[in-house]
Parts: sequence; C-alpha cells; structure tokens
Amino acid sequence: MFPIKYRVNNVYVICGFAAIGGGLFGFDISSMSGIIGTQAYKSYFDNPKSYTQGAITASMPAGSLVGSLCSSFLADRYSRKVAMQTSCLLWIFGSALQSGALNIAMLCAGRAIAGLGVGISSTVVPVYQAEIAPRDIRGRVVSLQQCAITWGILIQYFVQYAAAQSIGNGPEDPDQPPIAFRIPWAVQITPALIMLAGVSSFPHSPRWLATQNRWADMFEVLADLHGGGDKRHPLVLAEYRDIEETLRMERREGITSMRNLFQRRLLKRLMLGMSVQAWSQLCGMNIMMYYIVYIMQGSQMASPLLTASIQYIINVVFTVPAIMYLDRWGRRPSLVVGSFCMMALFFISGAVQQYFGRPNTEDTRTPGNRDISWLVEGNRGAAVAVVACSYMFVATFATTWGPTSWTYPAEIFPGSIRTRAVSLSTATNWCANMVLAFTVPPLLWKINYQTYYIFGALNCIAFVHMFFAAHETRGFTLEEMDDVFDAGEPAWRKVSRPSRITALERNIANGTITVETPFSGSRRESFECTTKVDGFGGVATHITTIDQTL
Repeated sequence: MFPIKYRVNNVYVICGFAAIGGGLFGFDISSMSGIIGTQAYKSYFDNPKSYTQGAITASMPAGSLVGSLCSSFLADRYSRKVAMQTSCLLWIFGSALQSGALNIAMLCAGRAIAGLGVGISSTVVPVYQAEIAPRDIRGRVVSLQQCAITWGILIQYFVQYAAAQSIGNGPEDPDQPPIAFRIPWAVQITPALIMLAGVSSFPHSPRWLATQNRWADMFEVLADLHGGGDKRHPLVLAEYRDIEETLRMERREGITSMRNLFQRRLLKRLMLGMSVQAWSQLCGMNIMMYYIVYIMQGSQMASPLLTASIQYIINVVFTVPAIMYLDRWGRRPSLVVGSFCMMALFFISGAVQQYFGRPNTEDTRTPGNRDISWLVEGNRGAAVAVVACSYMFVATFATTWGPTSWTYPAEIFPGSIRTRAVSLSTATNWCANMVLAFTVPPLLWKINYQTYYIFGALNCIAFVHMFFAAHETRGFTLEEMDDVFDAGEPAWRKVSRPSRITALERNIANGTITVETPFSGSRRESFECTTKVDGFGGVATHITTIDQTL
C-alpha cells in the first residue's frame, strides 16, 4: 500500500476548492442565456429557436445525465479525487469544441462532452464534501457547491455580456463577429484548469479509504481533518470506531451493490433523494437561468441583458444565508417552506401576465421582440411585478432549495452504496434538466403565461411531498442516517434524539471507553467489544483489538 501524500488539511479550504466543480455547473447554466439574444449567435447558427434552440441547450444536460450515471464507477473504484479530475478533463475538451464550433452539430457535441464532466462533478463533489466534513458544518460546506454554481452563473453571464457589448457594435449589430460568443465559451476552460491542478493536494475521502480497507490511511486523514493532527483526539477516535462498525454491519448485511438500493428499506430513501433532485429542476429555477432574456424581453423593462444580470447577482447574494445557517435551521424547513414560496410566486407572475399581457402577433412584432410571443407593455406596474416575482423567486431558491438539494441526497445513504445512490439521484436532476431545456422554449412560445401555472402546480406537489417525506438530518453523522430514517417516526414529527457520536466522544474523553488505533502499513486493528454501548448513556465498555492482515 502506498502512503497518501497531501498538503491541505483545512475542511473549508478543501470543500471550497472542490466546489469549483459546482462552478462548472454554473457556467453550463448561463452558457446560453447571455448569448442567445445576440445577433452574432443568431446569424452564425441561422437564428435557432423553439425546438432547435431547445436541442442545443439540452445537449449539455443530456451529457450530464450520462456522466452522472458513470460517476459512481469512477468514484468507487478509482476514488473521489480521480473522478473529479476526470470531470475537469472532459469539461476542458468539451469547452474547446464549443468555442470552435462550426455548426450546430459541433456545438451540441461540445456541450454534450462538457456535460459528461459536469455530470460527474455534480455527483461526486457533494459526496466528497459530505464525507470529509464534521457533522456540525456538513450542510455549510456542501452548500459551497451551490455557492460555486451561483458564482459560475454570474461570472459566465458577465463575460458574455461584456463580449456582446464590446465586440462589433453591440448585441444588436447584424454584422457582429462570431468571436462575441467564442470568447465566453473558451473562458469556461479556466476554472476546470484551476480545479484540475488543485485536486492533487486534496486528501482522499476517509469513508472511501475505509471501503478500500485502507484503515491506517483513513485514520490519518480523520486525525488531520477533524483533530488537527491529534490521533488521540476523542472525536477522531469516536468517528473511526463509528465508521468501522457501520461499514462492518453494512458488509454483514450485504449492502454493497446497486440492487440493495431497491430493497424496501433503502428504496424509500432512494426515491426521496431522486425526488429532491428532480424537484430542484421542476421547481422552474432553470427557466429563470436559461431563458431569463426571453422573460425580460416580454416585460419590456429596459435592456433584457442588463435586467437579467441583476437576477444573477441576487442568486449569489442570497446563497450566503443558506451557507451560514443551513446547519442551524435544518434541511426540512428549507425544502417545505421553499416549495410553498416558489409556488406562490409562479402563480402571481402567471396571473399578472395573463391579465395585463397580450399576444405578440406577426403584425406587431419588431426586431427587438420577435423571439417572444407574449408581451406585458403599456403597464409599468405589471411589468415591474413580473420582474419582481422573478427576482424573489431566485432569492427564495438560492436560500432554500439551491443548497439543500445538493446537501440532502449526499448525506442520507449508507456509505457502501452512497455514490451509486447519489449517482441515480443526480441523474434524475439532469434528466429533468434536459427535458426542461428542450421543452421550455416551445412552452414559452406556445402557451406563454400558462407555463408559470404549470410550474406553480409542480411546486405545490413538491410542497406536499416534502412535508410528508423529508426527515430532518441536521446534527447527525452520515453513519446515523439509518437511525433517522428507520426509526418509524413520521417525517413531520420533530424528534429530539442526541447524536450517538456525541455520547461516544464524551465517553472516550472520560476514559470509560478506550479505542486502540490502527497499525500503519499493511495491518490494521478492528474492534471487539466486551459490553454493548447504548449510544446515549455512558455504559463503560472496553474495546480490545484484533490484528488483521489486509
């Protein structure tokens, strides 16, 4: 066995740097929104709209769907680190193809290849963050994934905006050169290069090392991350013992393959994780991200590109409260309250457009609004209401569902099959993303304001679903999720159950439990308990060790 070498041990630094993988997702989301309204893009690709534009946009989430399904193989066999590095290489290659695209087919191919990378990173990064973080800040550090997504959206959008405004005579110039969209797509390569270089200094996930029976390495990583290098720290010893015993129990029960996910006990969690990821797309957020320019054109409020940019800033700013307080207010309130608020905002926006808008017919179409079929004009109050609802929707999503939809699936599954379960959950996200990217343009074109009613109804269903299904996971370790979900308590009932890791840590600190550390090299120690620990009451237990050759 080769010793692992790394330099970075600060959890915040590691998780923040890994979250650049989320930044790639953000670049993807806004990779079209600032370009589809420019004449350079329209002229070069023969003015794609409706299903053609939908196919271009959907090619990246289609690649991401495949990437997310493949991610568990890479992450389990070759490590979370290797999977993240692979995602960076795919993104770099795909972005290069996009920036040099000569036709729609080449553009779609580049977006699909880049999507493979995004699919892998969007699955593996939250799992990696959750597996190295202490339980009391797990929500915070996994939320950095969503923060990076919002920054990726913002940076890419303003790169596109700057290129559109400064090249040629602006975005309305019919002779604007193609470099106006090639530069933003080429810039996408930069964050992947940074992440690729930095991941090499990250530690391996201690939970992945445990599944590989690399117990000495796993213990060293835990000590460095959670004990400041102190291998006798009570928390480090408690986590080591809890991970070892949980993994041993999972292996004894045969929870090691994909088919175990479809057993009744775990199927409920799988459906919940997949649903959370699906609702995060079906709530309608990416309508606001992919096609915000169309919405702003319809409201006739100033420059569509400029008013849309405000929305991206809101997305970044309102992610900060979630990062700071998700571990305080919990996952369940974010999911339930967030769905209700987004439902209300969609219904309000749809009603305003229905009663104060009009069809954009052939005889009234102008060069500035030919890409939309419904206008709200002549009534500034109604236009302001539509834009305000859009802004408030983004603020609500950024504070609630945005970070929680990544945190929740990454923490609710057993360690032996975590990446496989999260892979299926994230694949659901990308499947919904792909469908929406393809269908929303024709929906906005054909049924206009009724699109908002559809997504309002979807948020209503999500609200009911989360109320009855989403258990609170705040404050529990990854190894305690079986206790949370298998206790038989309804999801809406608040359960005051102390974390067993707290009692175990306290007992180790008090000397009522002793834990021998593993050997370095090719041997390890496993635990043999002489008495049973109840997890809460401080029963005196001595844990001896049995040497085992790997």
